Amino acid sequence: MYDKNQLSAEVKKFFGFDTFKGNQEDIIMNLLNEQDTFVLMPTGGGKSLCYQLPSLMMEGTAIVISPLIALMKNQVDAMRNYSEEDGIAHFLNSSLNKQAIEQVKEDIKKGKTKLLYVAPESLTKEENIEFLKSVKISFYAVDEAHCISEWGHDFRPEYRRIRPIINEIGSRPIIALTATATPKVQSDIQKNLAMTEAKVFKSSFNRENLYYEVRPKTKDVDRDIIRFIKANEGKSGIIYCLSRKKVEELAALLQVNGIKALPYHAGMDSATRSANQDSFLLEKVDVIVATIAFGMGIDKPDVRFVIHYDIPKSLEGYYQETGRAGRDGGEGKCITFYSKKDLDKLEKFMQGKPHNEQEIGKQLLVETASYAESSICRRKQLLHYFGEEYDLDNCGNCDNCLHPKKQVEAREELCACLEVILALKERYKLDCVANVVAGNLTAEVKSFRHDELDFFGICSDSDPRFISAVIRQGIISGYIEKDIENYGLLKVTKRGRQFLDNPQSFMVVEDADYSDNDEMEMPSNGAGAIDPELFSMLKDLRKQVARRHDLPPYVIFQDPSLEAMATTYPITIDELKLIPGVGDGKAKRYGKEFVELIKRHVDENEIERPEDFRMRAMPNKSNAKIYLIQGIDRKTDLVALAASRGMDFNELLDELEAIVYSGYKINIDYYINDQMDEDIQEDIFDYFRNSETDDLQTAFDTLGLEDYKEEEIRLVRIKFLSEMGN
Repeated sequence: MYDKNQLSAEVKKFFGFDTFKGNQEDIIMNLLNEQDTFVLMPTGGGKSLCYQLPSLMMEGTAIVISPLIALMKNQVDAMRNYSEEDGIAHFLNSSLNKQAIEQVKEDIKKGKTKLLYVAPESLTKEENIEFLKSVKISFYAVDEAHCISEWGHDFRPEYRRIRPIINEIGSRPIIALTATATPKVQSDIQKNLAMTEAKVFKSSFNRENLYYEVRPKTKDVDRDIIRFIKANEGKSGIIYCLSRKKVEELAALLQVNGIKALPYHAGMDSATRSANQDSFLLEKVDVIVATIAFGMGIDKPDVRFVIHYDIPKSLEGYYQETGRAGRDGGEGKCITFYSKKDLDKLEKFMQGKPHNEQEIGKQLLVETASYAESSICRRKQLLHYFGEEYDLDNCGNCDNCLHPKKQVEAREELCACLEVILALKERYKLDCVANVVAGNLTAEVKSFRHDELDFFGICSDSDPRFISAVIRQGIISGYIEKDIENYGLLKVTKRGRQFLDNPQSFMVVEDADYSDNDEMEMPSNGAGAIDPELFSMLKDLRKQVARRHDLPPYVIFQDPSLEAMATTYPITIDELKLIPGVGDGKAKRYGKEFVELIKRHVDENEIERPEDFRMRAMPNKSNAKIYLIQGIDRKTDLVALAASRGMDFNELLDELEAIVYSGYKINIDYYINDQMDEDIQEDIFDYFRNSETDDLQTAFDTLGLEDYKEEEIRLVRIKFLSEMGN
């Protein structure tokens, strides 16, 4: 058995960390005690340490199953940096030749290897299974575990075979890790891996800065979108459509109406698609109209709105796509247009697919429709969908909370719904139960002969739509649950049975009526600039300066910096240095024109500037960033620097990128020169100097990961941004 004092000593010994992040310590303790463990943690939360440290402490070799072949080498290199023995970590996948595979097996046999990364395809090979049978295994780690589930957003059939292979090799504790999973996906993962008793560790899905709104999709939807974009002129936005044809049509319509927009979908030739993406990143256009193919590799922090022209196929897809707004923590408006006709189209698309796929697809659509039609807090519904409780009834940042409808008493209706669910033996879905309660004689009701039952029409004075709202809010309140193993059959919870025994007041709001064509006016979440005219002028100047220096606009100044300028009116270089994201180098290099523009605007409009000019400057950033900057100033090895802060190397690169984007200049030449050939450095630097985008995925695709490592490209990009932008 291990205790936490021992764990603290070991993490200091192996990685040099003084503290753990979030749930890391409890997760590691659970695994060390040989208990199955399920980890739901966002990217950057430190998932890898949760299996790396136990692998070093436990006897035997840990098997890490991951689909990301491209990242395996980075993980292995990072582990080797913590040890004097290269054999401490290996990977086994299709990229290795026969000789390399033999070397891996030899190190494992000798007991050198504590971590073995395996692609699921490699794990299924008979020769590998036979070899691993002879190995003492400490535990199995299943990374990107959502790939197991047909209900997940990245289903991979080969992941379904992991448990039988583990049984064949030899059963040991399992840790499953993922950055996104609904309760259904989580259940699927645990069931498939036979780890239903695993202890579960979850982090939050809440994005407080995002504003959620659902609008009726009427014949005037195009006009409403144009009106909204013009009301948010100059802001970056993405519009998602389901079909390529609609993408092309809408992009053309926006262009005709004077909006700088371009299309993006998988049917375009790659050169045009890349050029359109770069134009969006470089702010040559404000809006991209796209299918869901757009956004996966996008690292644009200042997307201010995401519009769904068509309702998404699932709430998980919706959550991912809306999540591309406001990544810098600033304003992010998420507008969805909803029509029942769109749902009908999506259902038709499913025809011809296997029955199981159709049932899953239909249930996902039901969840999306429930979200769109409901009048309760959008944030509360989304978090509930991902298995997270949100204590507030009003988040203050969605359409339903900002414009709440009148609540009505529904105690009797909830009791009726609970009684009908039980009378129907908990074997029917929401629509069927609502129709029986309201006495709505549908074809389904007739086919099951429910109209002949005594309780048919028990609330005949109520509209089925209102009864549906009562059931949905009963689910959110914990009186009813959906059986996720049986496509959404309704069950009465223990709390629901207690409610039947002792009914209390139950206030609900009716679901939204989409017959009205409301004007599309967006409430502000307070993230915008106080002086919109100056903000617009500053953005125009930024584009001019960027063109002159042949740099993307956000390398000059990011939106939050311009917003701060348009709020506090700095008119000297020293005052400009106090703006968040404006370091000494940026202020000296680009600041003169900006403060001159602000001073002219202040004088011409007789603006009285705030007397107390107080803002955070880069030197007042977090202690972690100060520590990293000081370490680089002392020319500390970057791997050691990451280890000292409890980071893996990719997390360190994330922090360094944030520092240079904030306007602070750092010099990592000492590390780059030690790790990389001069020719490689020059090739990558020249790429960024001549490229119109600094997007990493574009760089990976263009340069090719066969010739360059991901970390090499990222390091030179940091050098480029620091030298050219700051």
